[in-house]
Amino acid sequence: MFANESTDRGQVGIGTLIVFIAMVLVAAIAAGVLINTAGMLQTQAEATGEESTDLVSEQIEVTSEVGIVSEYDDGIDGGADRGELSEIRLGVTGAPGADDIDLNETIIQVVAPEGQENLVLAGPEDEDESIADAEGIDVPTGDDTVDTNDADENALPRHIESGYFAVEDDDGNFVQPSEAVLTDENSEFTILINPKVDPFGEHDSISDGGTELDLDNLDDEDVFGEGDEATLDIVSPSGATSQVELRSPDLYTEDGEAVRL
Repeated sequence: MFANESTDRGQVGIGTLIVFIAMVLVAAIAAGVLINTAGMLQTQAEATGEESTDLVSEQIEVTSEVGIVSEYDDGIDGGADRGELSEIRLGVTGAPGADDIDLNETIIQVVAPEGQENLVLAGPEDEDESIADAEGIDVPTGDDTVDTNDADENALPRHIESGYFAVEDDDGNFVQPSEAVLTDENSEFTILINPKVDPFGEHDSISDGGTELDLDNLDDEDVFGEGDEATLDIVSPSGATSQVELRSPDLYTEDGEAVRL
């Protein structure tokens, strides 16, 4: 009888040990899964945090929104009478604490009276090439030549074609794409947009088969001007977006004047 009881107790002890070992194995596996999941969540959180930081710190801030009223020579009625602008100027800088922001990799998404379009920076691929020969900027033969290597030449927004914007420095010159970077040293630039071409106006640019603005038929030109509105989303290389609402005054008073948009 005592021998049978000793045998029964031994059998119960082995079963308990097997169950205990199984529980330990299950717990170990569960712990491994939890540790792996925690590591993945931490990595994902760090990546999300970095992306969020980039979206905030690498944002482009718009410091000014100005339109210049057109003016013409030879007795032609100017922009004040016609209610039109010759250029749109946006002062831009990097957000506080931002890293370098390459405007050559920046896109401006525009919704304007004549439709929608994405604008990219116009400029030559070759550092020694004149802006006059650049994609997105057209200077007809015999017209003013705009060359970033000549500090005496000013940027002329009417040469900027549809689908492009240009960048101007403090001296009023077009900036080469490789130099159009917002840094601590170059903390502010001016973005130039031609309001006479799509999507702001109906005048065809040279690249679209158009010609220079026809001064003899200005009444047929539909140009961004009095009372017009446009929405611009400026998207930096990191994907940070700054939205700008342009609202032109209902009345211009003087040719060549600067108006707040």
